[in-house]
Amino acid sequence: MLYQKKGGDRVAEPWTASREVTLRLRKRTVVAPARAQATGVPTVGAAPLVIARGGFSGVFPDSSQYAYQFAQANSLKNVIISHLNFLFFIFFPWEVIQNIYSRPSIFDASLPISMVEDVTGLHPSQFWINLHCNYFFKAHNLDAVDYITSVSGQVVIDFISSPEIDFLRNLKGKLGRAKTKVIFKFLEVDDVEPSSNKTYKALLTDLATIKSFASGILVPKSYIWPVNEDQYLETHTSLVTDAHALGLEVYAFNFANDMPASYNYSFDPTTEYLQFIDNSNFSVDGVITDFPSTASEAIACLAHSRKNVVPNKGRPLIITHNGASGVFAGSTDLAYQQAVADGADIIDCSVQMSKDGVAFCLESPDLMGHTTAVQTFMSQATTVPEIQSNNGIFSFDLTWSDIQSLKPELTSPISQSGMARNPAAKNAGKILILEDFLNFAKNSTVPGILINIENAAYLASKRGLGIVDAISTALSNASYDQQPILTIKETISDAPKPTIDEIKQSADVVDLPRSSIGTVSGSFINGFTDIVKQMHTANMSVHVSVLRNEFMAIAFDYFSDPMVELATFVASVEVDGMVTEFPATAAAYFRSPCSDPNAKLDYSILPIEPGSLLDLAPPEALPPAEAPAPPLQVADIQDPPLPPVTNLSQASSVVAPPTTSPSGQSANVPSITLCLLLLVLSSIYDVSVKNFVYGALS
Repeated sequence: MLYQKKGGDRVAEPWTASREVTLRLRKRTVVAPARAQATGVPTVGAAPLVIARGGFSGVFPDSSQYAYQFAQANSLKNVIISHLNFLFFIFFPWEVIQNIYSRPSIFDASLPISMVEDVTGLHPSQFWINLHCNYFFKAHNLDAVDYITSVSGQVVIDFISSPEIDFLRNLKGKLGRAKTKVIFKFLEVDDVEPSSNKTYKALLTDLATIKSFASGILVPKSYIWPVNEDQYLETHTSLVTDAHALGLEVYAFNFANDMPASYNYSFDPTTEYLQFIDNSNFSVDGVITDFPSTASEAIACLAHSRKNVVPNKGRPLIITHNGASGVFAGSTDLAYQQAVADGADIIDCSVQMSKDGVAFCLESPDLMGHTTAVQTFMSQATTVPEIQSNNGIFSFDLTWSDIQSLKPELTSPISQSGMARNPAAKNAGKILILEDFLNFAKNSTVPGILINIENAAYLASKRGLGIVDAISTALSNASYDQQPILTIKETISDAPKPTIDEIKQSADVVDLPRSSIGTVSGSFINGFTDIVKQMHTANMSVHVSVLRNEFMAIAFDYFSDPMVELATFVASVEVDGMVTEFPATAAAYFRSPCSDPNAKLDYSILPIEPGSLLDLAPPEALPPAEAPAPPLQVADIQDPPLPPVTNLSQASSVVAPPTTSPSGQSANVPSITLCLLLLVLSSIYDVSVKNFVYGALS
């Protein structure tokens, strides 16, 4: 029975199918793949199972109605619904809440907690019950054995797990259903099992005894793949192999997309699942997870696809953002090498200039956030309002020799959340001059490169540095086809036809931020703009930027899963390219058969429907509406010509005229990024664009 509110009073009402809330989700017809398809590794069971801990508890409160329904709608057909600690309702509040701060709270206290009997209304394919602390309940004259025996006549219990040996032994012969599997759950190694008074570490050495009363074991994932104190993977243990040799099934728990386990996974949760189900040594029989859709896609879509060739036709381009900057410091040799190895189509170089005129790759002219410049050149910090409002140590104030003495810095755009990137490689690699970048690209397998230029007007008029000339010289021997790209950094809500017509005079491709494609309200996607469709109607291509794997960098609607965001931009929005800091994740998606929106598969990675989660929240819990972004106007993309390079020896007698956009704002101010960037390359190729991408997939 569920207890629901009516006029402030709690009334017991049955939870039946007729009272279920209709979730606005895409329909699936899903079946579990065969073991041979999933792993190809001999194990005790069939295909790896997905056990939804409390339903889809990564989004909705644990064991709530929405959590159960959502798990069934977005997972493999044979997903197991797990009801954890079913007796805790005696001691905890009736209405459930999320207890992890990084998860959505708008469903808190709006969904009543369910009892075991209530789950039958969902008709789950399989049902798993987990019980803790029966010895405690017995001390209060409550015996879970009696309750389980009673409820098993009403509910089909497929699995029952507990960390208490006596509880599981006392169930033997009392369930009346031979199909129920008894699973012994291991807690942390130093915890003590109350029946035997032994640590779980000690019990781990006596699996034969466990086999005498259980058909399988449930262990923390660290029992199988240990992680050291620096959060890197160690060598796997022999636990799975040892247990399988005795005929014990092995299930692992503690899987959650928003609780990163190891830097080895680069914040891609599917990589972690594959470590347990798709390796050459073993496969677990199932995983217990707060995000069953991600485990489902790992099993059905990604297992055994690592060696597949990424198709080079009919899919969006994978474009890097400073190389594989989610793994190594951006714009370094290691970041570019990793990007090529990961399957990027286009590697990019944002060109900066040193004081003595050397062109090199780095995201920003401010060295403070991307190198160790603060440790050596803090005395050189200054403010350049034409570039940014805060202090910086700028490349054009240092010689190339000075810059070479610095180490690159691996940074994270969400470092304030405490989520670092690959600390072991924090200062690894070296910054490349433009010529070295071009030589590397030429000798690699990557089909194309992207050159980014900013601040050309300032460098020419105030620093006497001709960045446009430097790039033109470096590219003089390049044999790439040229394709102009307009990069719009600000968020826009619309691109009227006159604006698009103006853009088409200069560019074939537009690069848009994610926020211009999907509108966000309180970290939820509430809709998609029509900008991509408008550009496509005008026969223009659209790239989306910048994609990141960290769960805090993507909206709740994507289930803390970067693969779902990729699927949405590919299959629903239909972008032509994606700029990413983790090209390996995009390549893995395209290697999977699930990346083909027209493939008729039993299970696929489906795009989200904007607003589907917000529609389920109580009106009073909805986030406040955000002001719409402005549309892109023709005046925003018209700029004066690039000023000539100033001769600094005559600078004292020459005053450079201010460069002003049509709106009266300085064209060098970063907030008018579009205006400045359009201005830059007009003197090279007679087009008003920021970027050129050289080469493209045929």
